[in-house]
Amino acid sequence: MTRIDDTFARLKAEGRRAFVSYVMAGDPDVATATEIVCGLPEAGVDIIELGLPFTDPMADGPTIQLAGQRALEGGMTLDATLDIVRTLRKQNDTTPVVLMGYYNPIYSRGVDRFLEQAKEAGIDGLIVVDLPPEEDSELCIPAQKAGLNFIRLATPTTDDARLPTVLQNTSGFVYYVSITGITGAGSASAEKVAPEVARIKDATDLPVIVGFGIKTPDAARDIASVADGCVIGSAIVERIAKGDSVADVLAYVKSLADGAHSA
Repeated sequence: MTRIDDTFARLKAEGRRAFVSYVMAGDPDVATATEIVCGLPEAGVDIIELGLPFTDPMADGPTIQLAGQRALEGGMTLDATLDIVRTLRKQNDTTPVVLMGYYNPIYSRGVDRFLEQAKEAGIDGLIVVDLPPEEDSELCIPAQKAGLNFIRLATPTTDDARLPTVLQNTSGFVYYVSITGITGAGSASAEKVAPEVARIKDATDLPVIVGFGIKTPDAARDIASVADGCVIGSAIVERIAKGDSVADVLAYVKSLADGAHSA
């Protein structure tokens, strides 16, 4: 059982949906990003997705691409990203952290060394968007042997023939991408999401969390009501990019969490 498993078990017992927030490590700078991450649990976040900055984030829209660029220009590294998690763990040992990014930085570090460091730092799961199931031996299976969940994305184009392959070796939860396209584009529709979530849940016992295209507390409530929870990233990153104070960013996150928890 990981922190992710424990969190979903607790939420299920409480009859509540999960609120997952995404922020980019090192955006707008290391100190501010660390303060935001450490404030997310008190703002109502059940699971933290922490972006690992990368030079070629092909699945991300302009908002998160620019966040990664700001972080990299500020000197953000894989080691510094793990240090943010270590700082969080000094005050919070229960809120799960999922590292979300691309395989290149992990490959460059070396899979075994990376997994050892990630586990030691307090990472609970990985979302690596450019590693398909056909490459599970690269990272997915070693990660699970190391005690980390490997979370897979399903999309509107994941048909019934492909879905079993996507779900194979997936753990923690399934991340359903509500729209076709990049992060920050379009708006999620609960009416369209509901049957897709039901289709996925017919094929797995894992929780299904919906992300992409969710920007308001009402949208968080609506999407969470047809799934096991929702993820919001770009809308939060936009507030950081505008220069909102840490307090204002966390207040906004709390409004989104309250929306999801009201489902």
